Amino acid sequence: MRLVFISDTHEQQEKVTIPPCDILIHCGDLTNRGDYNPTCEALSWLHRQPAEHVVLIAGNHDWIFERTPTVGKEIVSRTRVHYLENGRLELCGFKFWGSPYTPRLMDWAFGYDRAEVSTHWDLIPGDTDVLITHGPPQGIQDTIVPFPPVHLGCWDLIDKVLEIKPKVHAFGHVHGGYGQREYKGIKFFNASLLDEAYRVRNAPHIADL
Repeated sequence: MRLVFISDTHEQQEKVTIPPCDILIHCGDLTNRGDYNPTCEALSWLHRQPAEHVVLIAGNHDWIFERTPTVGKEIVSRTRVHYLENGRLELCGFKFWGSPYTPRLMDWAFGYDRAEVSTHWDLIPGDTDVLITHGPPQGIQDTIVPFPPVHLGCWDLIDKVLEIKPKVHAFGHVHGGYGQREYKGIKFFNASLLDEAYRVRNAPHIADL
């Protein structure tokens, strides 16, 4: 099974070329502010991609899914995209779980305070094969450039990931952390396609399971 991971397209999806795959996974931030028309356009683009299945989570910029979730999900329902919000999906014999939540960043969407984290990460099933979150775990592809390498990932998330040991953990959010790493037998992918200046600079990640 071939997976392709992308994230943080921010309304620039038409500049991106997706290779044929079994499952295309978008790790959030389809849009800049979650406005209706850009959300429709981004979802229509996802619908047209050369993948047997398409999986999406929201990101902190995708306000429509937090402020008016029924509207966001209605747009998704017009497409063949599977939307996950602290939810689970089984495709091609593998179990996927996705969440848009990230540590609170000012007043952006789907932010949580650390006291609330158990309401999200405790939901992740222990038999998850592919974990999809918008934000990175602490210490894994979670630094911005060219600034000092401060780690911006979630401490509680890395603890949960190392506990359940999925085959793959994919995320975005921290554009400067783009890249991949294998740690403790887990393949980690920061799939942000835009750099810190919001220019399309990076290629989709490909993984075979």
